[in-house]
Amino acid sequence: MKEIAYILFSVMYFFGRIFPLRKDRYFCVMTHDASSDSSVGVVIKKLKETYKDPVFYYVRKSDKNKSALAKLIFVKSIEMARSQTILMDNEFLPLAYVKLRKNVRVVQLWHGTGTIKKFGHDINEGKMLRIVKKADSKITHLIVNSDYTKKLYARAFGVPYDKIYITGIPRTDVLFDDKIRKKDIDSFFDEYEDLKGRKLILYAPTFRDNEVKDPKIMLDIKEWTDNIDSDAILLLRLHPHVSKAFDDNMLMRYKGKVVNMSDHADVNTLMFVSSALITDYSSIIFEYILLDKPIYFYAYDRERFEKDSRGFYEDYESYVPGPVAYNTKELIEAVCGEDAYGEKRKQFKERSYKYTDGLSTDRLIDILR
Repeated sequence: MKEIAYILFSVMYFFGRIFPLRKDRYFCVMTHDASSDSSVGVVIKKLKETYKDPVFYYVRKSDKNKSALAKLIFVKSIEMARSQTILMDNEFLPLAYVKLRKNVRVVQLWHGTGTIKKFGHDINEGKMLRIVKKADSKITHLIVNSDYTKKLYARAFGVPYDKIYITGIPRTDVLFDDKIRKKDIDSFFDEYEDLKGRKLILYAPTFRDNEVKDPKIMLDIKEWTDNIDSDAILLLRLHPHVSKAFDDNMLMRYKGKVVNMSDHADVNTLMFVSSALITDYSSIIFEYILLDKPIYFYAYDRERFEKDSRGFYEDYESYVPGPVAYNTKELIEAVCGEDAYGEKRKQFKERSYKYTDGLSTDRLIDILR
């Protein structure tokens, strides 16, 4: 069914070529993050500030019902045919079936700032790999953060080096803006006055496919709250499927030591207000590393994840910029222990970022002029 839809999309795109290709029109694929804080969202804002009356067309993750599919085929295809620039934060598989017009720019602003896990061509197989390869062959600008990331993404997207641009990732620019950081922190504590002055620890684990049917959190919350510092508050940032398993009544038993922030609109704010991060294989570490605060890795299923899931590009324990724990007791010991990873965080940041000036979006706009 999807393949038929993609073929119909390509047919309508062909007919859409009767309209002139417009430099001021942008086709925006925001199927991972449709917010204004995403990389595509940040670029859109900058384009509006830079040019007079640019026109934007959108494809979002929410566009999944039958009417949205019909609109994708019969309307969005025509909109894309009129756009000289395509901005994406994810794969857009209809591209595999489309013969693009000359001078069209396909800009892949991948939603991950970096990656620990293998992805793209390194994990896809069979028919899906063939389709993804065709779609990725249309990329003209793959945007990355560093030479190290460039090597990984060249493999994951099958894109030659001359089409990979180290500008920095637009959505990280805000992390270098002290005024925005202070404003976000003040706004947060105005809303959550009871958390002010407490030691806030952000827990943001990777979503696992098996959690759709069996949502759970593998951290022993009772053991955590019984043994962690009395002033420490755990901020949960969970995938929506998992978050549903933790209602407010359930969390009340932990005496305010655990707060579910999964629905909070801005993860950047949660990073700003927290004093440390707990995660596992999530790309959030590539943003958090800029704040130079402790990161703890709770990798309770590392061996199974590496064997049965995506696997890693590097040896996990030697690569990550923080201590690795495999159960709640080890995690508590790490969090309560001395932070001895400052130098490793510095090295990790230097490998992951060529620029730390908050001007990534400006560099990208200059390339697209």
